[in-house]
Amino acid sequence: MNRHALLFCFVILFGAISPSRTNAATASGTVYDQKGNRAIMHATVRLCDGGGNRLDEEVTSDDGRFSFTGLQRGGYILQVSAYGFEDFSTEVDLNFTSERAIPIYLKPVSADASEAVAAASVSAHEMSMPKTARDAFAAGKKKMYVDKNALGALEDFQAAVAAAPGYYEAFHQMALAEVNLGKSADAETHLRKAIEVSGDKYGEADVTLGTILLNQGQSAEGEKTLRRGIELSPNYWLGHYELGRTLLNQEKVSEALKSAEEARSLSPGTPIIYRLLSNIHLREQDYPALLEDIDAYIKLDPNSPAGIRAKALREQVAQKVSAKGTPGAKP
Repeated sequence: MNRHALLFCFVILFGAISPSRTNAATASGTVYDQKGNRAIMHATVRLCDGGGNRLDEEVTSDDGRFSFTGLQRGGYILQVSAYGFEDFSTEVDLNFTSERAIPIYLKPVSADASEAVAAASVSAHEMSMPKTARDAFAAGKKKMYVDKNALGALEDFQAAVAAAPGYYEAFHQMALAEVNLGKSADAETHLRKAIEVSGDKYGEADVTLGTILLNQGQSAEGEKTLRRGIELSPNYWLGHYELGRTLLNQEKVSEALKSAEEARSLSPGTPIIYRLLSNIHLREQDYPALLEDIDAYIKLDPNSPAGIRAKALREQVAQKVSAKGTPGAKP
């Protein structure tokens, strides 16, 4: 099979399909202070596969709750951290149940740890917002990412910025809800507002705005804004991913690979990154590396339509590697 035929199979079977998961199971719960039995708000809860690879992440609401929905049946690991408390990890078995409610108790590292928990995993700026605004923001994030209710989330984010006009994180989330609702012009307006209110110090908003501009064909401004977002938030995997996608479209393959690898190092449990790596290695005709990318994708997303198609594609790539007779070497 020649390169162009393989590329055609890749697009049909893998590249054009968005990853999705069967809504099979839910892992939810509440994080408490072990000493005082108080709910811990803004603790970071990471959902990992059985091998410890991060799949998703949430910050607990003001009542300490978290929820991961749409999970495949299987074994998972929850890793929990909060300022002033010892890190905690626990295994969750979803093989034989569709929902698990898990209470998690964190041990303070000092006598006054519970007083410091409000600072966990959020900026001092966000904690300076009025409680009414933070409550609306937390409610909006739950509706957006748990309930998949973008319209309801938008109303909550609007309430948050009405109560706190300086709440640039809420302007950013408002824009994401508007993107979901197809309101791209409003989203761009509120992303620029988030950047303005933050004094151009909030990289995630720059990354989102840069991506929108690039998708609109505004290449120069979009890439400049995206790179500014990466400069401000170098540990935000999505910025590196979007830059890699942009560079690949510009045929800057080696630079795209560096960005994609950086995204992978920051978020190894995100399936879409391996799709980008697959496209890059296909462009390089590095079929052994492409095979590794597809294997990684299948491990993370085995049963969705994209995962099933990836399995079919894998057979094509494996045949290509076998025909070369020199595994691990580029043609």
